[in-house]
Amino acid sequence: MSSNSKGIDKVFLGIVIILMVIGFTIFVSASMGILAKNSTQFASVVFKQIFFGIILGGLACFIFAKIDYKILKKYALYILVGSMIFTALVFVPHIGTNLNTFAKRWISICGFSFQPVEILNIGVIVYWAAWLSSIKEKVSTFKFGFVPLLVIMGIVGALLLAQPDTDSFVIICIALISMFIIAGGKIKYVFILGTLGIICITILAFARPYVMSRIQTFIHPSADSQNAGYQVQQSLIAVGSGEIFGKGLGQSIQKYQFLPESISDTIFAVLGEELGFVGCVSIIILFLFFVFFGFRIAIKSVDPFGGLLVFGIVILTILQSFINIASVLGIVPFSGLPLAFFSQGGTAMFMILVQVGIILSVSRFNKKA
Repeated sequence: MSSNSKGIDKVFLGIVIILMVIGFTIFVSASMGILAKNSTQFASVVFKQIFFGIILGGLACFIFAKIDYKILKKYALYILVGSMIFTALVFVPHIGTNLNTFAKRWISICGFSFQPVEILNIGVIVYWAAWLSSIKEKVSTFKFGFVPLLVIMGIVGALLLAQPDTDSFVIICIALISMFIIAGGKIKYVFILGTLGIICITILAFARPYVMSRIQTFIHPSADSQNAGYQVQQSLIAVGSGEIFGKGLGQSIQKYQFLPESISDTIFAVLGEELGFVGCVSIIILFLFFVFFGFRIAIKSVDPFGGLLVFGIVILTILQSFINIASVLGIVPFSGLPLAFFSQGGTAMFMILVQVGIILSVSRFNKKA
């Protein structure tokens, strides 16, 4: 450990622990819907969340918090290439697979399945933070700022849109652009990207029927309430029935039969039904604390790489989570993005805790207040 390092940011760590405890509690409660149908499946789901997510993730968080984050900059290109190779494996026969969806977003090896986009997220953020911190004031130029941004977005787009995974591609792009602005990129380039983004989304809506279906369901959620609009309709019923204080922990009715993907995509609806408006607002406030204290660590970073790295991780995490919440509430088109610390996925939890460990590592070297 460097002589310049100090203790980790205990407030940020405390917020993460609170989110994890509440998240796991709601996850187990939501999983009761599975227990009612298949006790073996319930045991498997909970075990994976505990072992791969919380135990191995907690260990990884501890290790990354102890490692000097600056080493990530040295190996940033290798991390990016490795994450892209992992993501490309979804297209390899007998390795890439689709679980409960038409999209090939999963890798299955020796009976163990995970979404490589979770690894791609951190690979892209690490590399982009390393690049931006290396070029310094050149970030405002077309050659060193705008063109590399287009290139990395293009490669990520080729990997994710072919699966297809439009949601992950959009949030990665927003995170990359946010880091670009923070590093000093010109706003005019952002407007150009925004225009290109609108054009691309329009083309995707007409070229990909599932994208158009999501948009139409968002505009008219009750038009096809038994098919395309079913998930959002049941989510709204669950949240609405929770009223102010909720029905009580474990008392959700929707999770047993009516609510699709109650332990993943719509877990916030279970939270709303059981803990009510007060519970929902409390969780949103906790996520806002996560952002505030995460950004505080980024601002106090001793070098641009650490600051940009933390900004990127926090932005990516909060985008995923708030889009998940907004889609459950019918504010945006429904997405398959997870709610951090809550949704099913041992790999997803593991990678979130790896990212938390990186943030804590940066906090060890922060400037004194």
